[in-house]
Amino acid sequence: MNELEKRSFYSFVGLYIVSSFIFITVIGYWYYSAQKHALENEHYYRLEHLADHISGEIIVAHMQGHTHAKFKVPKDITLALVDTDGKVVEGRLLNAVPHQAGYFNRQGYTVLVSDAPREHLNIKYVILQSNSLSKAVAALQKRVMVVIFVSALIIAMIAWLLSHLFMRPVRQRVRQIERFINDITHELNTPISSLSMSTEQAFKKGVCSEKMLKNIAISTRQLYDIYRSLTYLNFSAKEEAAEVIALDEVLQKSVTYYRPLAEVKQINIKIETEPTQFPMPSSKATLLFGNLIGNAIKYSPKGATVEISLKERMLRIQDQGIGIAPEKQQRIFQRFERGTEYSGGFGVGLSIVKSICDHYHMRISLNSEVGKGTEFILYFP
Repeated sequence: MNELEKRSFYSFVGLYIVSSFIFITVIGYWYYSAQKHALENEHYYRLEHLADHISGEIIVAHMQGHTHAKFKVPKDITLALVDTDGKVVEGRLLNAVPHQAGYFNRQGYTVLVSDAPREHLNIKYVILQSNSLSKAVAALQKRVMVVIFVSALIIAMIAWLLSHLFMRPVRQRVRQIERFINDITHELNTPISSLSMSTEQAFKKGVCSEKMLKNIAISTRQLYDIYRSLTYLNFSAKEEAAEVIALDEVLQKSVTYYRPLAEVKQINIKIETEPTQFPMPSSKATLLFGNLIGNAIKYSPKGATVEISLKERMLRIQDQGIGIAPEKQQRIFQRFERGTEYSGGFGVGLSIVKSICDHYHMRISLNSEVGKGTEFILYFP
């Protein structure tokens, strides 16, 4: 990955992990608070029930005129009975003698002080003390932290996987754009170099020969073709209004435009047309025909023939070039896709052709065989 891809990748991973971690932390805190509250209520009502039971036995014993029996409490609870003088008469206190009834938290222990005995048998308070709540809360904290940690690891792995899946099309597009830039740089280099050499020779000789003028004309045409393609790719360009044009005349002009390039490669162009009208901007028709004719010339060997016909509202362009492999024919109309590395190109010509055809509801078909040539057929509605 290049630096831009790395920044995008790690930004996505970081944003996903941080936002997800905040989310599961909030959920974890909410769960912890709810469970802690439930534990506190359960513990309080447990102590309160036990204190009421003990107080009831004290009252009953007092009414019957004898002392209460030995009280049994769960192992996790410590009992203390305090008389009206503030002395512990049974059990033991873990902290100082309380001065009022209530429910307290002291040094990790929950303490329930109940005055329910009402001083029967001279017992003022039933005191129950336990640290089981703090242990349960600590265990709850540990479980929640473990769940959050495990969830964070899972989220990190999911984020890493999703980031790779997310970056795959971006990475492919970046590779296509990088290749597009390299290809167009290469494409521009050829006509610019030819123009530079022709003008340099003209200056040296003090005269411009017919060959130099032809080289300049061809190079200028190549540059203009690249310019038109790049202009079409500019999505902010204004849409031209369609008008009924004579397609046969535009086609003849396009062939005339490309004849010098064909002559350099000793390629013969045969053309047959009949009057055909269609509503579309002339510039779009020129770009449409130009890409197809230019490709036919570019990918045809020296001495080949390119056959062009416009009849019965069908345009056929047949070359004797290298052809397109079957597995690439389905993708050849996608932007930045190239059927071959032969003879340069930057992978936008046929995507422009397909885009124009789709916009004006034309159907396009392709027949090609490797080593024998390619035929494009356009059907005008």
